[in-house]
Amino acid sequence: MGARLLATLGQRAGRRRLRADLLAEAAELELSHGLTPHRLVDAYTAELSCADSLHKQGDKRAASASAAKALMLAFHRVPHIDRLTSPLADDPQGFTAPLHRSRVLRAISAPRGRTAPAAPPPEGRALRLLVINRANANFLPLITERYERHPGVEVRSLDLATDPELAPLAKGLQRMMERSIGGQVPYGRAIEKALRPHLDWADTVFVDWCSTAAAFLTLVDPGTTRVVVRLHSFEAFSYWPHIIDFSRVDDLVFVGAHVRDLATAAVPRLLAEGAPRLHVIHNAMDLAALQRPKRPDARFTLGLVGVGQVAKDPRWAIEVLRLLRKHDDRYRLLLVGGGLNADAGPAARAYHDRLERDLARLEPSGAVRRFGQTDDIPAVLEEVGVILSASVRESFHCGFVEGAASGAVPVARDWPFFADGDNGARTLFPQEWVVATPEEAARRILACTATEETWLKGGQAAAEHALSAWDWTVVRDDFDRLLVRDEA
Repeated sequence: MGARLLATLGQRAGRRRLRADLLAEAAELELSHGLTPHRLVDAYTAELSCADSLHKQGDKRAASASAAKALMLAFHRVPHIDRLTSPLADDPQGFTAPLHRSRVLRAISAPRGRTAPAAPPPEGRALRLLVINRANANFLPLITERYERHPGVEVRSLDLATDPELAPLAKGLQRMMERSIGGQVPYGRAIEKALRPHLDWADTVFVDWCSTAAAFLTLVDPGTTRVVVRLHSFEAFSYWPHIIDFSRVDDLVFVGAHVRDLATAAVPRLLAEGAPRLHVIHNAMDLAALQRPKRPDARFTLGLVGVGQVAKDPRWAIEVLRLLRKHDDRYRLLLVGGGLNADAGPAARAYHDRLERDLARLEPSGAVRRFGQTDDIPAVLEEVGVILSASVRESFHCGFVEGAASGAVPVARDWPFFADGDNGARTLFPQEWVVATPEEAARRILACTATEETWLKGGQAAAEHALSAWDWTVVRDDFDRLLVRDEA
């Protein structure tokens, strides 16, 4: 009631600042209860109106502070990360439209260009490849290892979170935005001084994650150095792509076509003239290492790898298990990975509490077992006969693909965030792997595990497909074309 009253007062307020404050207070009240605000777009639009007014007056600092407040409200984790639906996924163009109308955000993301186009790969010496991340190199090991051993490539890795000179500079949404519109001049000089030696050394820079590191890097002119950025999934639900200067990015890589579709709908300048070349290249995975004999009782064990986020929706997997156990109580579920962080916010806490109630009813009988975090996924998958993807959104779902490669029968939910689009789980995976409901999942599992023979046959076919489509021996050629030969 309080939030609705505040929102109503905000809608009626005549003064720009008062309207923004009232609508923001209403939205923050709903967010504090783990709810998606009814007038979230109105609230962040009202704050952007204040930011635009300040920008028109020439107050770069205040305009950037107000714009940052609007972005943090628009992309708060409750509506997009900690719930099973997202207003951005439901209507990416409608949800982000006010961003593209905003005077200050258009100025922040305006192409600043570069002094020279990216140079072609060098001749007569090794290509110098700089791999950049910021506190998350989880998807890089196979890539960096390949080019460390490649005779035609010299590699350096740079973590912006640990580099003593760059770490204090590579953070701060507001000051990055202010720098983009000509403010924060001393900060700009410090960035230039710190980044220039790295850019002067590199022929190609590969930035993993289209977030902080990419926004930071594009604050400076890369010169003739080619810049490649990879976007996984969460970044599409963040403010970072909306402030990055893509005129300084030569190639933008997506892990899945469905994520590309969402990102380009939310950030239409990615399809405009002068935008980066867009590519879809799957994650680097050593799937051959996962092929081990299954344990005798694996046929009736469902596996869900990765349960640490609400988006993984392990409760959907539990519903599948309940349906199966009505037919045969030998079916059980193995949850692999660290648990949900209940302290992440009220929406995450609410989901965590519901999940814990489910588990309290099933764990005592052994129907569900939590394995926890592990570095030895191949050993765990020896126990798994059916691999699940229960998520509402994924960029690729490595754990699921690894399970398929291990010879487990794959059953993927048609990820709801993408189910109505041209691309999604149904276009990434073979049609027979993908289901729409827990009931459909249960029917597929019962059919595929009806006998030892059908289960083994289904698992073998899944493994063959996974290896032929997504093993590193296949995907590495795509990275070679992109990073080494500039042909992708």
